[in-house]
Amino acid sequence: MTLEERLQKWAQTLYQKEIADCDSQELYYAILNVTKDLMAEKSVIGGEKKVYYISAEFLIGKLLSNNLINLQVYGEMEQILASKGKSLAEIEEAEPEPSLGNGGLGRLAACFLDSIASLGLPGDGIGLNYHFGLFKQVFQDNLQTAEKNEWIEKQSWLTRTDTSYTVMFGKNKVKSRLYDIDVVGYEKGINKLHLFDIESVDESIVEEGIDFDKTEIAKNLTLFLYPDDSDEAGHLLRIYQQYFMVSNGAQLILEELESKGYDLHQMNEHAVIQINDTHPTMVIPELIRILAQDKGFTMEEAIEVVSKTCAYTNHTILAEALEKWPLAYLEKVVPQLVPVIKELDKRVRAKYTDEKVQIIDGNERVHMAHIDIHYGFSVNGVAAIHTEILKETELNAFYSIYPAKFNNKTNGITFRRWLLSCNKELTALLEEKIGSGFKKDAAQLEKLLEYKDDEATLDAIAAIKREKKEALASYIQEKEGVELNPDSIFDIQVKRLHEYKRQQMNALYIIHKYLEIKKGKIPKRPITFIFGAKAAPAYVIAQDIIHLILVLQEIVNKDPDVAPHMKVVMVENYNVSYAEKLIPACDISEQISLASKEASGTGNMKFMLNGAVTLGTSDGANVEIHELVGDDNIYIFGEKSDAVIAHYANADYKSRKYYRNSKVIKEAVDFIVGEQAMAVGHKENLERLYKELLNKDWFMTLLDLRDYIKVKDRAFKDYEDRAKWKRMSLVNIAKAGFFSSDRTIAEYNEDIWKLK
Repeated sequence: MTLEERLQKWAQTLYQKEIADCDSQELYYAILNVTKDLMAEKSVIGGEKKVYYISAEFLIGKLLSNNLINLQVYGEMEQILASKGKSLAEIEEAEPEPSLGNGGLGRLAACFLDSIASLGLPGDGIGLNYHFGLFKQVFQDNLQTAEKNEWIEKQSWLTRTDTSYTVMFGKNKVKSRLYDIDVVGYEKGINKLHLFDIESVDESIVEEGIDFDKTEIAKNLTLFLYPDDSDEAGHLLRIYQQYFMVSNGAQLILEELESKGYDLHQMNEHAVIQINDTHPTMVIPELIRILAQDKGFTMEEAIEVVSKTCAYTNHTILAEALEKWPLAYLEKVVPQLVPVIKELDKRVRAKYTDEKVQIIDGNERVHMAHIDIHYGFSVNGVAAIHTEILKETELNAFYSIYPAKFNNKTNGITFRRWLLSCNKELTALLEEKIGSGFKKDAAQLEKLLEYKDDEATLDAIAAIKREKKEALASYIQEKEGVELNPDSIFDIQVKRLHEYKRQQMNALYIIHKYLEIKKGKIPKRPITFIFGAKAAPAYVIAQDIIHLILVLQEIVNKDPDVAPHMKVVMVENYNVSYAEKLIPACDISEQISLASKEASGTGNMKFMLNGAVTLGTSDGANVEIHELVGDDNIYIFGEKSDAVIAHYANADYKSRKYYRNSKVIKEAVDFIVGEQAMAVGHKENLERLYKELLNKDWFMTLLDLRDYIKVKDRAFKDYEDRAKWKRMSLVNIAKAGFFSSDRTIAEYNEDIWKLK
């Protein structure tokens, strides 16, 4: 059956219509079914050993175009629809975006699943089927408000399975239900994303916004990703969720191994469990418990084989993200795990007296990362500088004990999504110039360097950028009601809202630039500042930063003296779909985290791949981008990580000193509580942020602000040398190949997983 015949069959089956008579929504469901049929004909990737990638987040984005590309039928489907007067791009807009993740952690997991399948490796993801995900962000009165983000439809990529397990919470038990999403590799077979749900979940308990009774576990367990944990009930719910995920995962893994006739005493020869951050840590004591309690293992045997099977990826040095649960909470939620955790801690204490490496500390808190490091066989960071910081400072006590366990795996992105799917025009140009080999081997992008002095190629890349800026401007006009100038410089910062990512520093620059324009210092070219970010509902200062950006948007865009030269827009409900429009249109990629705080970043890689130039600190993967493109093709500013770490160690950073010693800094910070901002903003939010910057500024915004202003102004000036900027753009594209997640996964497999 041809692809067109398949599509016609589904249009007829679902709607009794010809393809040409279906609307975009109907065609989306018809193509979804065609795609699922094609995937069902692919073989499941097999092997003697399999990786199970356990993660609280899988930010998979819309799947239609990605699946069509990996099945290699996208172009054919596009042509079929065009012949019927239909646009595949318009049909893609009808697809709801799965709300299964938040930021880089979840997007990385999604890229990794794609690359595992595309390399033909056996590997499944294990997570939870969140009904409302994080939340849907809505701006009201210049404030972030949160609504439930409904995405699950009767027809979707989710396939309900017959697999169900019992999960015990103390004396209470719940029944799970497994839903699968097929993950198709590029020119390869199928792996699975396993998402566990609970059939007693009750969406109706969610009241106005995202409030719900956090104590009704049987009804709320899979409603939200990262439920508000500002109270004890929220902390307990997170532990319930995490245990539900790993208990199901452990049962699934053991069942699969036994169904293949493998001896569980050799589990490590047939399975490797990659623990993505600390959220899935309880899989270690849970596996030990099941093996010792139900499978006839001694405690010694269970600990030994589990320790050979589990590997841990560390994504952060932020203390808040290295989870520490009060032992009393675990005794409430998972009392059956507590004896195992105490036994694991006892064994550590018998060997090491240093409290820094103990699992249960003096305050009776369980350090999840410590379980991962002691009872896993590999610990990896996600960028070269991040891994060195782990080894030298944050996890040095562990590195001294287990130097052989530590390794680096610099993050990557899947090029199928972030080039072939979201920038088809650039993909076509690259194919014309360097052939199509880069689709499978991203290192071949280096061939583009042959054209770095070819005016026609440079102009073609610039023309595509202009086209993408026009498309984004049109989309933002429609969605946000803000008119943008495609001939302006598009300066974009999109990522999770957190003080260490320093959106507040970008906002202070905007204030500085606004005040300069008001004084008559007009930039040579208009500048458009674009933000996208969600703040956790319990993270008050992060919400205050969003408030400041929205206040600036109102002030700047309504000022007739300033608006022709500068615009500010914060897009609402930033997600993967929005990213796919923003990233190809970007001129300057803002990667301005405080040095030593961003483990890697992956947005920096996506922007680079699409020809943006990075403005950033020497942090995370920015360091490796800098090494690849050279000093002339990136803008680096700010203190280096060793200086920042020394400031923390010596407790000698005082933001007020920088405020007092710089008129520029004082002017920008004071604007936050000045007359103009107060006229459109909320006194409580603005004053709280102002005081935070002056009295605490934990992530040292004011430390780097002067240098940020200087280097950013230089970047804007350099943009006017169009020939130079076009070459910079090309070099960034050509050097982006290193950051393919295919390369990252090949390294994981070679050094850690060793799949057969």
